[in-house]
Amino acid sequence: MSSVITGRKIRMAVIGCGRIAVNHFNAVAKHAADLELAALCDVDAARLTKHAEAYAVPGFLRYEDLLRESDCDLVSLCTPSGLHAGQTMLAARYGKHVMTEKPMATRRQDGLDMVRACDEADVRLFVVKQNRRNPTLQLLKRAVTEKRFGKIYMVHMNVFWTRPQEYYDSATWRGTWEMDGGAFMNQASHYVDLLEWLVGPIADVQAMTGTLARDIEVEDTGVLNVRWRNGALGSMAVTMLTWPRNLEGSITILGEKGTARVGGVAVNDIQVWDFSDAREYDAGISTANYETTSVYGFGHPLYFKNVVDVLRGAAEPETDGREGLKALEVLIAAYISARDGKTVSLPLQY
Repeated sequence: MSSVITGRKIRMAVIGCGRIAVNHFNAVAKHAADLELAALCDVDAARLTKHAEAYAVPGFLRYEDLLRESDCDLVSLCTPSGLHAGQTMLAARYGKHVMTEKPMATRRQDGLDMVRACDEADVRLFVVKQNRRNPTLQLLKRAVTEKRFGKIYMVHMNVFWTRPQEYYDSATWRGTWEMDGGAFMNQASHYVDLLEWLVGPIADVQAMTGTLARDIEVEDTGVLNVRWRNGALGSMAVTMLTWPRNLEGSITILGEKGTARVGGVAVNDIQVWDFSDAREYDAGISTANYETTSVYGFGHPLYFKNVVDVLRGAAEPETDGREGLKALEVLIAAYISARDGKTVSLPLQY
């Protein structure tokens, strides 16, 4: 892998200055000792000018111009999902490391091509999965890793959020198959990621999806059944039609020796924590809970810390391209199942 970056700040360019980019700007500021914003790119000239002036960095309307002219080490893709693959492969050709928002791509082959391109160019590919860094989920992951549940029997997830028609109308790419994906692929992508990260490899999925209220190509509501290779069964219910506001993002795990539920609007509140054995950290689980008005949570700065450590040569990536492919494969399998009305088994291909 490319030589590590030492003796100076890591220079990052943000591509796309829309909704999620604010989290990236804030994370760069929190890691100011190691990161600096080097350049911006956006196809909206007014928005680009506004942010370039605010952060006093060069702004580029054309992505390849930025890659050619900027001395950035890393590009952060905050663009529509359907653009991630092409933008990643172009960055790799220019020798830039890549960090992409979720989902890494809207097609599985695109995801595979992204990983291959970065491998061949000897650059890093990071896929943002900031929910994994939430303190509540770190505790849940610890309990699973320590086998406190014993045999896991059942897992259930709810993502009951709301996205009004105005949200989808705010940009032509929203709610399209090519650029966005639906409630599973876009809004609930981080929760689909938790299915594999917390419980283990998935064997089979069954899904049904519907476009019940929004004028969009993709689903606004869906349900998913899951069988893991370890025998556990589970389900997931997702809708963007909750009235009048985001209600819940939760996960419940039921096992032989333990039951836990992390709820709140964005898995930010440990609501049930019962195990047959006691551990020293059980008494303090309430300190992991946090208030949030944002479904994004506060994981971006923690995720960026790992990116910095990897590029400094001090750590391995927590969610690289191959890790990102796991969630993408489950998402694609769910859409195939919903389309064809059948159970889809993983892996999709060898």
